[in-house]
Amino acid sequence: MKDTITDIFFDLDHTLWDFDKNSILAFDKIFKKQHPTIDTNAFIEIYAPINQACWKLYQFDKITHEELRYQRLKQSFDAMNYAISDEDINQISIDYINFLPDNNQLFDGAIEVLNYLKPNYNLHIITNGFAEVQTRKLSNSGIQNYFKTVTNSEMAGVKKPHPNIFEFALSLAKVSKNNALMIGDCIDADVRGAINFGIKAILFDETSKHNETDVLTINHLSELKNIL
Repeated sequence: MKDTITDIFFDLDHTLWDFDKNSILAFDKIFKKQHPTIDTNAFIEIYAPINQACWKLYQFDKITHEELRYQRLKQSFDAMNYAISDEDINQISIDYINFLPDNNQLFDGAIEVLNYLKPNYNLHIITNGFAEVQTRKLSNSGIQNYFKTVTNSEMAGVKKPHPNIFEFALSLAKVSKNNALMIGDCIDADVRGAINFGIKAILFDETSKHNETDVLTINHLSELKNIL
């Protein structure tokens, strides 16, 4: 792999940028001020799988951007039997998007591996996240300058795993499929999407929740130093 790869494409959320830790910080700030009876950790336990399910629907255009932001909160509060108005849900949604990029928790080993890779590879981002929010995440966490290009779904007009977003990213980076590698946490969007398009891929599975015997998998970002 070392001999052929010149350009590495990372997913951002749940791969480099620790979405779960930063979500806790954002929600904690909101709840302490607006809904002090809500236990943030209890909320996150309910919210995390609902958010993941909503994102999967969003990836395949089964819900809109606005529905994603509303439904993940509405369904979470309903599951908690917490009475809350649509107006409050919409305000929390706005506040959450505003507060989330203010936090900058990265996965353990992220900076170390980016420093290791940057002298020898062109680094890039491919994300389904919203452009304005993702830009703030990259900037506030101090990793923006590691990447030559950032492709988001709004630019490409489609979301991972659609082949066109990978084609868009390769065109932007001016690299061929044979010289590209995708690294991400989502087996469907990042890994299968890339492989089906003809790009090599590595699954980042920190919690060992997947059992993909046919996919190259790492559980810690530092493992990339043994591969690349």
